[in-house]
Amino acid sequence: MDKRKIREHFSLSFSLSSAKWRKKYPSGYHLPGKATLPRLFETIPMKPKRISGLYRPAPPLMAMGLLAAPFLFTFTLTGTARAAELEAPIGGWRTGDAGAPYTQTVNYPAAQPHIEADTPESSQIRGRIRQHGDKTATLVINGNAMPVLLDESGAFARPYSFGTGSNSVEVRGGDERARIQFYQSAAGQPESRLRILLSWDTDGTDLDLHVLTPGGQHAWYGERVIAGGAIDIDVTTGYGPEIFASPAPENGLYQVYINYYGGGGESGLTSARLTIISNEGTASEKRQEFTVPMRFAGELILARQFMYP
Repeated sequence: MDKRKIREHFSLSFSLSSAKWRKKYPSGYHLPGKATLPRLFETIPMKPKRISGLYRPAPPLMAMGLLAAPFLFTFTLTGTARAAELEAPIGGWRTGDAGAPYTQTVNYPAAQPHIEADTPESSQIRGRIRQHGDKTATLVINGNAMPVLLDESGAFARPYSFGTGSNSVEVRGGDERARIQFYQSAAGQPESRLRILLSWDTDGTDLDLHVLTPGGQHAWYGERVIAGGAIDIDVTTGYGPEIFASPAPENGLYQVYINYYGGGGESGLTSARLTIISNEGTASEKRQEFTVPMRFAGELILARQFMYP
């Protein structure tokens, strides 16, 4: 590659044609037999705060400046985005809570995930999206994505029963994101060995999760708590999620139904997302995800059946 092409490459990648940049760095770095490289690793004018010297490379890195500089520059751009906030959980090491709930109180007609007064801190997820234009953000808990509702200020809160071992929580909203990782010891807290998570993509719609166990029990909004498991909440306002969790699942065949209870306006179409996680946090963890189109109120679909373990 000749010098002219190298200069064109850097002009495209780093806007070196800017008169302000040329005025600030008239000479640049000179390497034997190479094109003149700008002082990419000094203060970068587009950064919101001074980072002078942070990315000054060692001589071996400068020798491969054509390769290294674009990647480092991409990293600094990522750093300019405003981060979301995660107030809870807090990273590090912590103990679980034997009182961690699997269920929430349902307040009809507008029921949605929420934190109650007696929800222990170890079961809370709270945070904020600073610049939000949507009604929801995305929570990713141990790799399981689910919607979370934002209030007018961009704040969100919901309970979650974490398992023993390493856990991660990430929130994504627009260009903002934040991530926390922590390690939790059991401390008598029941751990879910089977989770079935239902969420969907429309507001003002009511989809219901139905789980039939090998022993013939039926978990649904009319009987959310059964022997060995429970559905956390009956979401009636759109998006979900509804989560069935079992700390001691029976072996055998499970059947998962989705019922389009109501809402959706004239078109009615909504896409449901079903996630099944078994033995979460162990070497034998298994995750399955499915998209299920739901077309009209009143529709009942056998979305999946599977064997546990």
